[in-house]
Amino acid sequence: MKPIGPLMIEHRLIERMVELMSRELNRMNSGEQPDVNFIGQAADFMRTYGDRCHHGKEENILFIALADKSLSPEHQQTMAELVREHNEAREMLGELTDARSRYAAGAGEAVSTIAKCLEGLVRLYPHHIATEDKHFFIPIMEYFTETEQQNMLQEFAEFDRALIHGKYEQLVTELEQNNTE
Repeated sequence: MKPIGPLMIEHRLIERMVELMSRELNRMNSGEQPDVNFIGQAADFMRTYGDRCHHGKEENILFIALADKSLSPEHQQTMAELVREHNEAREMLGELTDARSRYAAGAGEAVSTIAKCLEGLVRLYPHHIATEDKHFFIPIMEYFTETEQQNMLQEFAEFDRALIHGKYEQLVTELEQNNTE
């Protein structure tokens, strides 16, 4: 398997969540109130799986490895655009999380921010994923030897292992801190 295999598999799960987010947005656009639990779960999924896990492997492994290669101007431009979109998604997720908290605390005006963020994420991800899957991932594999690709797969696996441990170590630490206050 090439290193882009796991990334493309992750895309399929992200697409499924984006579809659920689109349904929530449609529900809200027809006058329903935001589902606070769903919004929290979707934001956690997108932040942990979509950003820290998926974008983390892209930015901290794949893109760093590509930085050592003589990329074509087109590939350099595409990679810069992908990083920009990652940052845009992070900003929207931060706004979504904040708006969800404000709404849960009784701030009714946060509904419009929740809708705006959901709309932005639902619009961003399909295009972003299509760019990676159809125009970037396959051609950039030509920059790497077979050995480099296999090493990258190993780095991806180690990245995933460390991520899950880090997430839950942070959770326990936060709960311990909250319990002593």
